Amino acid sequence: DKLKNLLELLPEHDLPEDLKSKHCKRCVVVGSGGILHGSELGHLLNRFDIVIRLNDAPVQGYTDHVGNKTTIRMTYPEGAPLSEHEYPPASLFVAVLFKSVDFNWLQAMVKNETL
Repeated sequence: DKLKNLLELLPEHDLPEDLKSKHCKRCVVVGSGGILHGSELGHLLNRFDIVIRLNDAPVQGYTDHVGNKTTIRMTYPEGAPLSEHEYPPASLFVAVLFKSVDFNWLQAMVKNETL
């Protein structure tokens, strides 16, 4: 019932047109483990068609190593980046919901309420 009520609050939607039209020839998933620190692979990561970033790993200040392109940012609500600079306007934020509290978070976001 909780999920059904939440889905009724959400507008109908689809992927943004620019993302739907991309032919995902080369994709890369960049995690948040820090393994890229010192790698200086940022310029290579930026060349991928789709760059999917996980969790709240920072980009600002680390672009030489992790690049600066973000097509999709996926995270649990509690792992969402706190800085507005980590949400590039041309990227898509995907909240991965699976716990009851995650659905409470989404409902609060949609209704502009606090938890």
